[in-house]
Amino acid sequence: MPNLTYLAAIGVAQREAMEEDPRVVLMGEDVRSNLFGTAPNFVELFGLERVINTPISEAAFAGMGVGAAMTGLRPIVDMTYATFMYLAFDQLINQAAKNRYMFGGQADIPVVYRASMFYGSSTAAHHSDRPYPMLMNVPGLKIITPATPYDARGLMRTAIRTDDPVIVFEDATLWMRKQELPEDPYLIPLGQARVAREGSDATLVAIAGSVVHAEAAAEELSQEGISVEVIDPRTLVPLDRETILRSVAKTGRLVIADPANRTCSAASEIAALAAEEVFESLRSPIRRITTPDIQIPFSPAMEKPLYPNKARIVEALRASLGVGPRLTQAG
Repeated sequence: MPNLTYLAAIGVAQREAMEEDPRVVLMGEDVRSNLFGTAPNFVELFGLERVINTPISEAAFAGMGVGAAMTGLRPIVDMTYATFMYLAFDQLINQAAKNRYMFGGQADIPVVYRASMFYGSSTAAHHSDRPYPMLMNVPGLKIITPATPYDARGLMRTAIRTDDPVIVFEDATLWMRKQELPEDPYLIPLGQARVAREGSDATLVAIAGSVVHAEAAAEELSQEGISVEVIDPRTLVPLDRETILRSVAKTGRLVIADPANRTCSAASEIAALAAEEVFESLRSPIRRITTPDIQIPFSPAMEKPLYPNKARIVEALRASLGVGPRLTQAG
């Protein structure tokens, strides 16, 4: 298979799933138009009964996905912008997340919600949120944040096969990144982190689009003999606690890069986990690089510095290691 973009990898995963299982259907706003990873020939391949354009009512089609899942289908519901999920919180939280429990375990809810995060592109306050932290607090939901085309395809295929509701948070800053993928279909288990780079001096956990900046920061510091281990959780619920804790116990330092807001973030949860479980191994305070708790401005010049980037991550790692900024010859 040639190099594919992250977005194309999602489309491949959807096509493979629909070819393998006639119960898989696709629904949402404009899913027939190839706007968000639906191949142009999906309608030709699978027909109008399996590729369903819905009215522009997030509450309606989010609930429709729950009903379809409970009656034998395996729907993929495209929520488009992640912020549009706010209009469907009743369906996501009180129905999708709770119905298995409310029906005494007699009902499966195999529905996948795609939620695209469009921050960093001047979409302003109403469209730029990264809302996965608040949904991490909802029992019954599984949450994934792929950071590579390979992971996007493999995790999406696993999500579609899962009998519980899964929300796939797609970081649109990664959509056009390319990677060579295997010809044959594959699955990536939920709850299994990826060690993107092995290291011994500090642990750097990075989420979603922050993974790219984390890898760049680790590479820069490696030129100075500093060895940083980069971990991409891939799945936030369930979280691979063991991989993270094992790394922190080895390195004694933890820095977390998370593009969501700071308060009650995934970074906060990971920091608390390390503080509770491997506190005796820590040789410096845990540090978080996040987006501040503010509304996102429209201005590119004001918006872009808000998110984790290579420079901010390098600075935090240096502080964790007690290493000052590297001086140039001029400095």
